[in-house]
Amino acid sequence: MSVNMAPVCDCCCENIHKLQLQVSVMRKEARNLRQMLDSAVRAHRKQLTSIHFAVSKVGLGEAEKALTPPPPLPAPPAAPAPALEQGTIQTVPIGYISSCFSVKNGTPRQPTICGPSRAELRIQPSVFNNPAHALLGLEQYSHVWIIFLFHKNGHLSYKAKVKPPRLNGRRVGVYSTRSPHRPNALGLTLAKLDKVVGDTIHLSGIDMIAGTPVLDIKPYIPAYDSPQTRTRMEPYDVNTHQSDASSVEESNISNLPNTPDTDTQSDLRGERSDCDLEHQVSEDKREADVPLTDSSRVSSQFSLHRVLEEVKAYLSQDDFCQGEEQVSDSSVKKSSESTVDRPCYGEEVYSTIADWISAPPVATLEVHFTPRAERELAEFLPSHVSGPNDGVRPRFKFLRSAEEAASAIRGVLSADPRSVYMRNRCRDRLFFFTLDTADITCWFGQGFAEVLQVRLFEGVVKLKII
Repeated sequence: MSVNMAPVCDCCCENIHKLQLQVSVMRKEARNLRQMLDSAVRAHRKQLTSIHFAVSKVGLGEAEKALTPPPPLPAPPAAPAPALEQGTIQTVPIGYISSCFSVKNGTPRQPTICGPSRAELRIQPSVFNNPAHALLGLEQYSHVWIIFLFHKNGHLSYKAKVKPPRLNGRRVGVYSTRSPHRPNALGLTLAKLDKVVGDTIHLSGIDMIAGTPVLDIKPYIPAYDSPQTRTRMEPYDVNTHQSDASSVEESNISNLPNTPDTDTQSDLRGERSDCDLEHQVSEDKREADVPLTDSSRVSSQFSLHRVLEEVKAYLSQDDFCQGEEQVSDSSVKKSSESTVDRPCYGEEVYSTIADWISAPPVATLEVHFTPRAERELAEFLPSHVSGPNDGVRPRFKFLRSAEEAASAIRGVLSADPRSVYMRNRCRDRLFFFTLDTADITCWFGQGFAEVLQVRLFEGVVKLKII
């Protein structure tokens, strides 16, 4: 007996589609909960293992003390080995950051994102008897490296692969990122040094929240820390006649005829031809064939090599490839045995970065302010200006003007501070973050962010104007 089924109506199809979507969302949420549960279980097992190991170690130590008879005569105390050689590392914060960012939400992930951001660091008196003495000479530098702890990670678990927000969910190795969730929760940032006052340093362009423990400060030196600014080191002679060769070489270079063929770089660019180059090389070869003593032969050969290297460098800048090949084929082989090249720095050395850093999948956003937000931001008084006693108005603690605050807000929002989850699942929700003493409310659209409200942060007591 066959049963005829009634056709499904459009309303039922729409309800079925909604149910299927809800089931798909619930499955994803269940999968996320399983992953979180697995992570919690692994962290719990690690903690239990460490506790069992500590308890067993204490128990074994007490049992050995009870079974071991006391020695008849105490042995002379041996010199204790250094703790660092034993692998024992003890760190003590030298100070704590006082920053314009009070919470993690909205704090820049890199220091260059928000240039107007400011912070202060006071060296603890418990570290040095005279903390100001430790900062003597630091004012001569414009930037400093800050080594700190990620104290707001929330838990000590970490994974070999992470999902940086800049990659929008794609996994990469933790050591190819600057993720705070690492085996050792150490952070490194480059901050601009504004001034040093006593035992306190004033910083800008920072990405650390208030209360961050700082472990160390080091000056930023471009010649050591930036490959692009390292100078090119010249080749040096390994023979005993190094000083003689350098002196003869300087005199030969200074005595070159002041002609369009051998004078300045501009003459080389404008007037030199391939025939002139061959003529100059042939003259240098004839000079090299003159009988010389043992010491002067090495000096002259080194000088010839240097002169030809200078010509080669000039021609390479102007794409004179044929002349460059003629010089390198004939003369470089003669002096290669007496010279050794040191590592070359400068134009030949460059630094490389990952593709997702230079061209991230997350685009830079445009930032707009509503008229209401602009009026509310203008109500904030700068940190260094005292106005008349006209009532109660909000005041910045670090930022120096409303324009600087607006620039800082644009820097934070243009880099899209949202997490991957909020970016994909909570697109229609408002976003809140704190900057200095201001609480900012905004929302994100397609390719832009708009600031809706700027008000005094609830955790800050309003300052009366004196």
